[in-house]
Amino acid sequence: MKRLWVLIAVCFVDMIGLMIVAPLLTPFARRFGAADWVVGLLFSSFAIAQLLSSPVWGRVSDRYGRRPALLAGLGGSLFAYLIFGFANTLWLLFVCRIVQGLGGGTTGVAQAYVADTMQPAERAKALGWLSAATSAGVSIGAVIGALASHLGAAGPGIVAAVLVALNMVFAWKWLPESLIPHSKVAPPGGGVTPRSRPIGHALWEVLRHPGRPVSQMIWIYAVGMLALNAVIGVMSLYLIDAFGFTEKNLGYVFTVFSVVGVILRIGPVGWVNAHIGEVRTLRLGALLMVLGLTLLPLPKQFPIFVVALLLVPAGTAFLFPATTSLVSQRTDRHELGLTMGVQQTFRGIMAIIGPIGATLVYQALGHGVPFWIAAAVVAFALMLSAQVRHVPVPAAASTVRL
Repeated sequence: MKRLWVLIAVCFVDMIGLMIVAPLLTPFARRFGAADWVVGLLFSSFAIAQLLSSPVWGRVSDRYGRRPALLAGLGGSLFAYLIFGFANTLWLLFVCRIVQGLGGGTTGVAQAYVADTMQPAERAKALGWLSAATSAGVSIGAVIGALASHLGAAGPGIVAAVLVALNMVFAWKWLPESLIPHSKVAPPGGGVTPRSRPIGHALWEVLRHPGRPVSQMIWIYAVGMLALNAVIGVMSLYLIDAFGFTEKNLGYVFTVFSVVGVILRIGPVGWVNAHIGEVRTLRLGALLMVLGLTLLPLPKQFPIFVVALLLVPAGTAFLFPATTSLVSQRTDRHELGLTMGVQQTFRGIMAIIGPIGATLVYQALGHGVPFWIAAAVVAFALMLSAQVRHVPVPAAASTVRL
């Protein structure tokens, strides 16, 4: 358990750095003359890099350990924030996002770390804690970014870089390795531990057999992420155009957005999951997201807008940890890192399509249309979840509880 809390602290600080700069991308890009659809491409460039790196990081972590992969990802983030701090052209913002995405490809590694250290029945709760930490990082990081913007254009990037440097030192000293070498772990029934499949084979398996248990959960996760990334891609644009926000106060809205996720993930997510199970929990999350996304563009007054906005992070708090837990329960232990990396690859694909598609629709069809399309996408995920059945976790799938 101690190792889990150290990981949570590392991910928490890492997300603070990410969210110091993320809400500022839209106003900075517009300052450099970028059109709305270019803003979507800027957000998606992170996902493209993450898409390429996630399965590689997962495979590396299976072979060499979770700790080296996580430290390398932090190093990439540090370099990206230094670029952001001194960016004076649009292309440097793109370089920042690409480098940041390469470092961000270790998300699946962090999830595999959780799976290494928790019993299958407790993974949804533990992943909820991890999500709560990242959501708390969003809350704090967005506020710090808004405050750091008063220090000048370079302020947010420098502050983020300093925080990540301190986080690397903390992780180097206190974050232990979670992966038990295969040679020390006998597979069920004895024999030789099987080798992990090639990355391309694992990706093709999800595409070719979408109805299989692991593939089914990855697709639900990916479709939900498509909707969430579409909303993130246009949120700053919508706040600027509909309510007159600037870089000085955009971060506070992202804080409100994430606080709900923090509160729910700390306690209610685990309680709900324990009482109704992961499958019903993910269905509840999808339903809340559909309701929030449908209502979001309707209010003309900002306080009412916030009420609708809160339903979206409430939905993600239930949907994504439960889905990831089910993926881990349906995966052989020796491929946990690989499978989590594959899941993050599909997340990356949706994070490319979502912002680009949403900003194109925003510019061409109207400011409210992207939110309604996102609601329809999550409704499709809800339909997919109706086919999911609870699969009991075999005793052999248990991991060491720490």
